[in-house]
Amino acid sequence: MLENITFANPEFFWLLLLLPLAVLWFFYKRREQVASLKMPSIKGFSQSGFLPRLKPLLFVLRLLALAAIVVAMARPQTEDISTRTKTTRGIDIVMAIDVSSSMLARDLKPNRLAALKEVAGDFIRERPNDRIGLVAYAGEAYTKTPITSDKAIVLSALREITYGELNDGTAIGMGLATAVNRLKESKAVSKIIILLTDGVNNSGFIEPQTAADLAVEYGIKTYTIGIGTNGNALSPIAYNADGSFRYGMRQVEIDEPLLKDIAKVTDGKYFRATDNEKLEAIYEEINKLEKTDIEEFKYFRYEEKFRSWVLLAGGLLLLEWILRHTLFRSFI
Repeated sequence: MLENITFANPEFFWLLLLLPLAVLWFFYKRREQVASLKMPSIKGFSQSGFLPRLKPLLFVLRLLALAAIVVAMARPQTEDISTRTKTTRGIDIVMAIDVSSSMLARDLKPNRLAALKEVAGDFIRERPNDRIGLVAYAGEAYTKTPITSDKAIVLSALREITYGELNDGTAIGMGLATAVNRLKESKAVSKIIILLTDGVNNSGFIEPQTAADLAVEYGIKTYTIGIGTNGNALSPIAYNADGSFRYGMRQVEIDEPLLKDIAKVTDGKYFRATDNEKLEAIYEEINKLEKTDIEEFKYFRYEEKFRSWVLLAGGLLLLEWILRHTLFRSFI
């Protein structure tokens, strides 16, 4: 009966301490009311029955009724918090992903692009309150998916990103400008671009500095990530006769000064991912840096449960009154 019950006025439970005093008072008065009578024999009273011995039951019923009244005064109630509304001020994020042939290099396992897709997928799943879009770029750029709150769509689009959709090359300026274009009309409190590349800008008709200035104009922060080990990496260097890539060791070239400059002017931060663990740590750090403000309103509904205790007390008192004026009437 008390399962999942809270009490609005628990201080009334102190009244239960009076019940032991009432028991002491009952036995004290009972002793005072018992008269002694000397008789030569009690043979005439031996068949009087067991009802007189049950007379204290009336007092027990009254005590139980008083206890139930005390519980009712403490106002037992159940609390329902299932009804709630939650307003979120999310962040709009566009992830600009380099899909040039060098992203197939195997210094990250199994390769740079596959490692990125796995880590980026975890990042997307950990941002339930944000809208996220994807931009893919190589020698040119396009929007893989516009910013949306439907994470299933974003994750599906991320899995579909692969090399070969675009002309080869690394158009960092085009990738950044396309991401800015996705975010410029956004009304979000915070707008973020995560731009990842493993090379130097060698394609496209928009300079990276121009795209960075556009990001500043629209209040878009850019985190840049250079992906690739230090030194040489096993990378695609030519095509085989069957159309597959031939791999060989090649110097890793990343325009870190450019990426640092883009991050600096847009109030972002530059990272370097030299292995899978570092790439994962970078996305975890960005996840911590960009927190979503959540304003939550909870509505509590209380259901009073004192009525059943009042009815129980009333029933006990009624039973006590009936017994007093029927079975025990001749003994009072």
